[in-house]
Amino acid sequence: MRTSRIAQQTRKVVNALSPEKRRSTRHSLRNFTNGNESDNVKAEDEVKEESPLSSLSSSPASPTGVSESGKRKRAAPATSENAASERHSNARRSPRKAPKLDDDASAGKRKARRQPAKHIKGPNGSLSVEPPPNWERMYDITTAMRKRVLAPVDTMGCESLAEEHRSPQDQRLQTLVSLMLSSQTKDTVTAAAMRNLQQNLSGGFCLQSLLDIDPDELNELIGKVGFHNTKTKYIKNVAAILREKFNSDIPDTIEGLVSLPGVGPKMAYLCMSAAWGRDEGIGVDVHVHRITNLWGWHKTANAEQTRSELESWLPREKWHEINHMLVGFGQTICLPVGRRCGECDLATEKLCPSAVASSPVKRKVKKEVELKVEPKREGDSVVKEEFTEVKEDDVGVKIEAESAEAGAVELMQTAGGAEVSLMDERRDK
Repeated sequence: MRTSRIAQQTRKVVNALSPEKRRSTRHSLRNFTNGNESDNVKAEDEVKEESPLSSLSSSPASPTGVSESGKRKRAAPATSENAASERHSNARRSPRKAPKLDDDASAGKRKARRQPAKHIKGPNGSLSVEPPPNWERMYDITTAMRKRVLAPVDTMGCESLAEEHRSPQDQRLQTLVSLMLSSQTKDTVTAAAMRNLQQNLSGGFCLQSLLDIDPDELNELIGKVGFHNTKTKYIKNVAAILREKFNSDIPDTIEGLVSLPGVGPKMAYLCMSAAWGRDEGIGVDVHVHRITNLWGWHKTANAEQTRSELESWLPREKWHEINHMLVGFGQTICLPVGRRCGECDLATEKLCPSAVASSPVKRKVKKEVELKVEPKREGDSVVKEEFTEVKEDDVGVKIEAESAEAGAVELMQTAGGAEVSLMDERRDK
């Protein structure tokens, strides 16, 4: 006989609401072992007399909570300690990360915070600038690191590229041209371009030679630098302006230098310092702008803002050396890509707020396998395998340079810094 759909649904509801016999049996066994046999019988009678709906309210999952005797009890309020322990136990943790221990956190020094220079307004409306804390210590540590590592700017910087046997006027011109070539160009390439000009200009590197040379030939001599086509036009125009307006010499003011095509504030301040020996401002390039922002000394958007911030509090006697120091530091340790914070003393002393954990140096490993066959008898052979490992460092950079004092210099820059060795002067001849 077929049952109706309503009867089937009613049976499912009754089965779902009926108490589980297995649960009551376990409950009675537990009470019997505790010596509460009479309570067990009474509890079983109560379970039989209760309706299916009452069994739902007496289940352990009910929020109000019911005791074993069937009486309702008010739920105990959760204390702050219990809530804290519950939140702590329910906290999700990644299986890949080990939990941090309080001892480890307290043992090491805390990471440095960004504390830029503060602009304080006085009662009369005057502004005073308070330098960043620990700036002198950071400056001294960086200076000590620079003395341990030789950077390309130390041997191929624009200040050292002028020929010493030329007249002071020609030396100032060569310094200006080297600064114009250095824009968007590495020091090694700038040094090579200046050497081409010094060796191939007819009559030597002087103003008249720049005026007489053909633009195409000049472009070929400086073809390795960035934007060489534009710089060729700038150099030819500057040579004509110097002859007409500045008595065949470079200007001795910042305003005059900035008025020249292709010369910006950074070049002007560096040229005034190197050519005329006057420090009228800080030459801020990409390294100075990037590193001082990483240190948290200020938060600036461009090089001119960085120069203004630094000049507001940095002592004037450090204006000349800070560019040379930070450029070399950015070339050897605090690189634009892949900073070597593991080799930096500022990261060790917890002074740099931008320090990151350094990754191990990747090295290529090449294996060479040689197979040798040594026959014992006719038809038999024994195969011997010999493995040869050749390790190659993929971060080595070889630079050849020539300095006026040491002659030819070979500079090998590796992950640990730079090593210098003298080369035979006949090698370049």
